[in-house]
Amino acid sequence: MARRQMNVFSLSFLDAMTCGFGAVVLFYMIINASFGRESGKMTADLYGEVDRLEEEVLDGAIKLVEVRNAIEEIDEENVITAGLSRRLIETLTTIQEELATHEDSTLAKREHVNKLKTDLKTLEDEVKRLSAAAPSEETPGDRVRTHIGDGDRQYLTGLKVGGRRILILVDASASMLDETIVNIVRRRNMSDAVKRGSDKWKQAVATVDWLTTQIPTDSRFQIYTFNTSSASVVPGKNHEWLDGGDREALDEAVQYLKASVPSDGTNLYRAFTSFRSLRPAPDNIYLLVDGLPTQGQRPPKRATISARDRVKLFNDAAKELRDKIPINVILYPMEGDPHASSAYWKLALFSGGAFISPSKDWP
Repeated sequence: MARRQMNVFSLSFLDAMTCGFGAVVLFYMIINASFGRESGKMTADLYGEVDRLEEEVLDGAIKLVEVRNAIEEIDEENVITAGLSRRLIETLTTIQEELATHEDSTLAKREHVNKLKTDLKTLEDEVKRLSAAAPSEETPGDRVRTHIGDGDRQYLTGLKVGGRRILILVDASASMLDETIVNIVRRRNMSDAVKRGSDKWKQAVATVDWLTTQIPTDSRFQIYTFNTSSASVVPGKNHEWLDGGDREALDEAVQYLKASVPSDGTNLYRAFTSFRSLRPAPDNIYLLVDGLPTQGQRPPKRATISARDRVKLFNDAAKELRDKIPINVILYPMEGDPHASSAYWKLALFSGGAFISPSKDWP
């Protein structure tokens, strides 16, 4: 009997392979189904995590904007605080300078008491000498104008109007509207008629009116007003002397002064340089003023000025008086200017002039 030939690829082998392949496919399907469920669950979790992170990012962006706004507000407050700090430092510096000025002034006054007493005695002797030299009664008809005050009063002032060329400088700044700063500020915003009717300005005008009655008939005269600028009260007469024996010229000058309106600041430098064009130069000057200057050769850099700077402006202006001309000072009262009296008194003393501070009812 012939032996059957053996075949490795028999039906049994194919069955076994098929079963194995089926088992593999079954495992794959089971695993794939399980992975799909797990993958969907993981994807949902990840989407939830992404949404949560996006919300956190959005909250962070909002908070970042709030922080930036807060930083900008803080920067603005820092700028404002820095400005206030600078202003406070400037104010403190100004106060310290003024205190130092007052302390220096007090110390100087204490150190020069004896000198002031000597100067006062010299001035008293000069007044007595001038009073003794003056005639007891005026000779009728030696004046072309007259001025009669309230009750026709006469005062002993030691102020003698004389000279061949007489210059009258009148302060026409806003400070001539009143004695107090509050009333000056109030009046300078009123009408021109009210300004011209101020008691202090009317007294200055009356003083000039009185001075013109004392001008010798053979003299020449000129009247200048000054504030931030200076010029003759008579238009077109800045560079010429007027005839002291001409009553119409005297009356005209006084009328122009009465029509003037006090305004602006006080520039003594302009006043002392304005009459240089007068030829010959004046030999007697009468200065009607109420305080130290607030402006100088150059325009002011600030709206306010310290007492020490006003004294410096006065000294700079006094240097412009190159010729030794007697300066007769008539000082009117002004609030908050304690250095004015001593400064103008020294100017009058060293120039050979007179110094008076008149009462409210003079002349």
